[in-house]
Amino acid sequence: MNEIDRLSEFLQRLTPLSRSCLLSELERLELCGIDMPGSGDIQSRLRAEFRKDGSTQARATSPSRYFFAPLELLLIDGAPEHANMGRISRNTLTPIWEWICRDLLPTMARDYIKAINEQVAVNNQKEVLKIASTFQTKVVKVLESTFASADSTEFARGKLAQYTASRSAFDDVRKMLHVLRAGDALPKFNEKLPEKIARFDDGQVVQVTAQLDAFKKAHPEALPFALALVARRLTTSWQLVRLATKAAASKSASDVAAAPYACVVHMVLDRLDDKRLALRIALRHNRVLIARDLLAEIYDTEYALKVRIDGIEHCEWGVRLQQLMDAIATLVSAEVSRFPSNVGHILGSRRLRSHDTLSGKLTYLAWKGRDVVQDGAAAFRKLIGQS
Repeated sequence: MNEIDRLSEFLQRLTPLSRSCLLSELERLELCGIDMPGSGDIQSRLRAEFRKDGSTQARATSPSRYFFAPLELLLIDGAPEHANMGRISRNTLTPIWEWICRDLLPTMARDYIKAINEQVAVNNQKEVLKIASTFQTKVVKVLESTFASADSTEFARGKLAQYTASRSAFDDVRKMLHVLRAGDALPKFNEKLPEKIARFDDGQVVQVTAQLDAFKKAHPEALPFALALVARRLTTSWQLVRLATKAAASKSASDVAAAPYACVVHMVLDRLDDKRLALRIALRHNRVLIARDLLAEIYDTEYALKVRIDGIEHCEWGVRLQQLMDAIATLVSAEVSRFPSNVGHILGSRRLRSHDTLSGKLTYLAWKGRDVVQDGAAAFRKLIGQS
């Protein structure tokens, strides 16, 4: 028996759910930059079985798809191993589903799958949604009980680790609990947002902040997901930081950190880290034009954070930002170094840093001039208030 035959025999011994979980795990490891010998052949075989459309991203089967439906707007493709506030990795859904079916609620999960499949077969969507909602409620109650003690939490963490080595998977379970517990509050909040926020100006910031204030009052644990829904409507993700800087007493890092929605700075940094991962994958597959666009977005985000938060380099945000930019610089340097020094590389172009152009520098000076006026006015108001 040759190696290919042995591989086929091994895969067939696994349950369909286990094979799907294996595919998600191999893709996660690849996206994290970990090379597994023979992984490509296994992924090709498993994709042919589970993804007739040739998709390279995990897609849930019908029962799990209906169960995870409330998470759909919060899912991100890929496998970020860093904290990703308000968002859930699509690749963790398969191991989480297997954990639910095998360990958390095995009997109820079997009944749920059977009931869902029967209603899908007769195209009774109303009953399908009702069954999914009932099972979601049962899972929420069990998870609440699980997280009630440190021992049961660690036991659950260990069980989930049998299906994935992802460090973020168990955090995604907690996020799932918060989303399911919020019920229809998140979809209703999402419906009230503008279809597209091309320019997150002061008026839009005030309007969205008022909506967030009302949401936070009723569902404080689900706030990061509401913020993630806002970010989806923005043309550029770094604009999310305006929710913090607009409400801050000044542009200093300490004042921004004291603002009600200061957590959005972490969220912008999370998205910058996502772009770092995407850049690495693009370079690995020689997709230079995609890498160029990603790099331009990265530089714009770096510039926006530095120009809008004074002294950011001296706080936790700045440390993380510098670490990310150093890692990105290493990726770009490795790519550019593959070419002779007399041959220009598109990723080495100064044009990617739009703020280094004459127009960018004039914009920067305009920002600084406005800041001087605003900070002076703020200081004067404080002085009057103290006198």
